[in-house]
Amino acid sequence: MEYSYELKIPKDRIAVLIGKHGEIKKKIEEETNSNLFVDSKDGDIRISGEDSLGLFTARDIVRAIGRGFSPEIALLILKSDYLFELLSIPEYAGKSKNSLARLKGRVIGADGKTRRYIEEKTETYISVYGKTIGIIGEAETVMLARKAVESLLQGSPHSSVYKWLEKKRREIERKRMTGLDRVALKDD
Repeated sequence: MEYSYELKIPKDRIAVLIGKHGEIKKKIEEETNSNLFVDSKDGDIRISGEDSLGLFTARDIVRAIGRGFSPEIALLILKSDYLFELLSIPEYAGKSKNSLARLKGRVIGADGKTRRYIEEKTETYISVYGKTIGIIGEAETVMLARKAVESLLQGSPHSSVYKWLEKKRREIERKRMTGLDRVALKDD
């Protein structure tokens, strides 16, 4: 049984999706067992194939590239524990262009400082593109990054979000250490 998805990406991201000599498109097709049909004029993409999980993954990779991620980062979605999350800024800004720009600025920060800080503390990748914010990373850390971004979009002070991220980062590191300790004890 063949499945398919149809989606649209911005025209300026089509070349990135295809890649030099079609390399990126080919890699997505091979890794996900799918076929990508790209309409370069309109930005319409059709993904088809028989592997429903592969199609779902291909769709997320195409969406991620369409939302500003480099193909190298978007292809991380191929890893079983990685996922792609997309937030819509207008859900928080309403129809006001000024609010949209202000909220994008809150998430990006001066010289990209806030975005980088969230990425570092959560070990995720964040792309602010158009009216969306995309996040790629491991499931648990993507949820932390999403919560941090949502807090900023809802007006929380940057300092509060930074403190919360610091606390969560320490919890993650503590979990990893106790996990490593258990592994070390089993080996003895």
